[in-house]
Amino acid sequence: MARTPRLHIPQPPARPGDEPDFSYVELSDAGAVSRPEVTSRARHMENLALELVRVIDDQHKALGPWHPQLDTHDLQVGLRHMLLTRVFDDRMMAMQRQGKISFYIKSTGEEAVSIAPAMALQPGDMLFPSYRTQGLQIARGRNLADLMCQCLSNTNDMCKGRQMPVMYHWARGNIFSVSGNLTTQFPQAVGWAMAAAIKGEDDIAAAWIGEGSSAEADFHHALTFAAVYQAPVVLNVVNNQWAISTFQGFAGGERRPFAVRGLGHGIPGIRVDGNDFLAVYAVTQWAAERARQGGGPTLIEHVTYRAAAHSTSDDPSRYRPRDEAKAWPLGDPIERLKEHMIVEGSWSEKQHEKLVVELEEYCAEAWQEALSYGTMTTGPQLDQHELFDDVLKDIPAHLLAQRDELRSLSD
Repeated sequence: MARTPRLHIPQPPARPGDEPDFSYVELSDAGAVSRPEVTSRARHMENLALELVRVIDDQHKALGPWHPQLDTHDLQVGLRHMLLTRVFDDRMMAMQRQGKISFYIKSTGEEAVSIAPAMALQPGDMLFPSYRTQGLQIARGRNLADLMCQCLSNTNDMCKGRQMPVMYHWARGNIFSVSGNLTTQFPQAVGWAMAAAIKGEDDIAAAWIGEGSSAEADFHHALTFAAVYQAPVVLNVVNNQWAISTFQGFAGGERRPFAVRGLGHGIPGIRVDGNDFLAVYAVTQWAAERARQGGGPTLIEHVTYRAAAHSTSDDPSRYRPRDEAKAWPLGDPIERLKEHMIVEGSWSEKQHEKLVVELEEYCAEAWQEALSYGTMTTGPQLDQHELFDDVLKDIPAHLLAQRDELRSLSD
């Protein structure tokens, strides 16, 4: 007797009140995944899209062919950047709860996804971020006060009050504008990379989206163009298990890893432990070297977990167990790098505690600097006449008329 087709509705493994269940996450042992040559063809390394590149094991040792062999200074810089990102996030979250900014998005648990790639890439490489990769700004040396000013929409706001908080950009730092429209940065990054190749430049592009955004058409458009034209670009999918309140299964994660989607286009796909700073650094470095040698694009899936709420407008306790973050099998990226450095003798708990205090003081000073440019309720405030500037190269007549009318009303 024939079976009647049934519509499948993806279900998360655990809901509020249930025990956390991450049995669906496919893991590999640290150091167990092979590292092919950057010149290898995608068909010869399909295993990388299914396995999980890991370097730091459960005893905090670095193992295997993906070990990037970073020196002590680089490890300390990476730890500092990740820790500063978290301290910054915590302060801005507190400021939002006090009503001093209107909105915020934290990156708690995902700091390695932005810090490690930013350190592995070159300063001239163009970065196309998502709204949870503020670590890119920090790793490239952005003044924290500048980021705070954008969240305050004050007179030093890089967006001049025209964007919601956390939608940063930094031309001098080669970081494109964050967009609230999901996945637009993927085809933009591919286009930028194609232009760099046409001009014979050595710089490449890198872009980040969440796994939920991989269900958008722009994702597939980007992969098609990247594959056809062999664009020198690194395309990152941050699989943090949740797209707002929607489990990653709704984007197709139940069937195959997101990294596998690259293979259908002839693009190497690599699945990496997104909470392992060393593994993320090594995989990004590999993909960047491949792109610079003319090998074309790479799709990287960072397997991580969004430990905090999606944003200050979200309450994750309504759709997942309260203690789910503690059960995440890949741990915390900051703690894992810290413990690795302690085992290697390049760090200590005392140094770590001292650094936390130093970064909290730095963050507090940056907040006071940001407030000097104005708040949401007190001056100084943005000049309303700048509303028409920096939007269009040639301002059309009807906008010029509106600008003149505004000026006449304020005179």
